[in-house]
Amino acid sequence: MTPEQIRHSLLSWYDAHARDLPWRTGPAAGQGGVRSDPYRVWLSEVMLQQTTVPHAAPYFLKFTARWPTVSDLAAAPDDEVMAAWAGLGYYARARNLLACARAVANEHGGVFPDTEAALRALPGLGPYTAAAVAAIAFDEATNVVDGNVERVMARLFAVETPLPAAKPELKALAAALVRDERPGDWAQALMDLGATVCRPRSPLCDRCPLTGACAGLATGAPETYPRKSAKAVRPRRHGVAYILTRGEAVALVRRPPKGLLGGMLGLPTSDWRAAPWSDEEARADAPVQARWRSAGEVEHVFTHFSLTLRLLRAEGEAEGVIWTARRDIEALPSVFLKAVRAGLSNLL
Repeated sequence: MTPEQIRHSLLSWYDAHARDLPWRTGPAAGQGGVRSDPYRVWLSEVMLQQTTVPHAAPYFLKFTARWPTVSDLAAAPDDEVMAAWAGLGYYARARNLLACARAVANEHGGVFPDTEAALRALPGLGPYTAAAVAAIAFDEATNVVDGNVERVMARLFAVETPLPAAKPELKALAAALVRDERPGDWAQALMDLGATVCRPRSPLCDRCPLTGACAGLATGAPETYPRKSAKAVRPRRHGVAYILTRGEAVALVRRPPKGLLGGMLGLPTSDWRAAPWSDEEARADAPVQARWRSAGEVEHVFTHFSLTLRLLRAEGEAEGVIWTARRDIEALPSVFLKAVRAGLSNLL
C-alpha cells in the first residue's frame, strides 16, 4: 500500500469506528468544519499522560463541570485543583496544568494560541501535547506521536530497533504519513487504532484496516513489535509514615512545594531511603513524642521506584499539623490514602 492508500484506509476506518470520548467532536463534525474545543483537548491530553481513557474520563467530566473554561481553571485555588487531581498521579502535571491555564488566561486573553510553535511556548506544555492540540483543535498538520502511534509504526514497518532508541525512527515514519488533509482526524485515527486494535498484547489483526501494508504481521509475530530493551530493575525505597489521630481527626502536613507530591497534603513521613528503617530509628524520627505502635506497612509503586512504607500510629496532640476529619481524607494522594486506610484498620 502507498502512503495515500494507508491514509485512505485508516481514515475510512476511523469514520466508522472512532471512539466516543467526552472531549471529542467526532470525525463527522470535524469534516463539517466543527473543531474541538482546545481547552478540552489540552485538558484531556494532560490527564491521559500516565493513565487510561476509562480512568481519566470521570476526572475530565468533573473538571469541565467545575471549571468549564480555561479562565475558570486559571482562577481556581491551587489546593482545590490539587485535591481534584488526586488519583491521576504525577502532581507536577497538575502544577503545570495551572501554570499553563494562567498563562493562557493572563497573556492570551483566555484563548489558546492556534499553532504548534505558539502552544509549545506555553509553560508546562510539552512537544507531544502542543502537537496534539494544534492538530485536533486547529487542524494544523503536526506529527502527533504517543505510545499508541509508536506501536502502530513499529508494527506497520517492522522496526527492529528496540525502544527507547527507536523513538526518532518511529517519529520520522509517522511524519512521512502526515498530510494537510484532516490532520486532527488522522492523529486521532492512529491513536484509536493503537488503543483498540493494534493493542500491546494480542493485537486484533483481523479487524485492522492496514493488514495489507503491515510488515509486522507479515513476520507472523506482530505482537513482538515494538522491540524492547531489557528493563532496568526498579529500585526500592523504604520510609515510615506516621498516623497521628485526635479522636476522629488525622494529622496531615503540607509537603514541600517542589519534588515528588510537591505542595500536596500527606502524612508526616521519614525520609525515603534505600535501607529499611529499624523500630528504634522509626520511633526516633517521629514528629512528636507519643505511644507509637506498629500498624503494618503498605507498598506503593511510583514510575521510577517502589516504596515500602512502615506505618506507626498513635493518639496525641501536635503543633504545626493540619487536623483533618477521617471522612475528608479521600482527596489525599493515593500513597497516603492507602497508608491511612491501612493504618486506621490495623494495629499490631
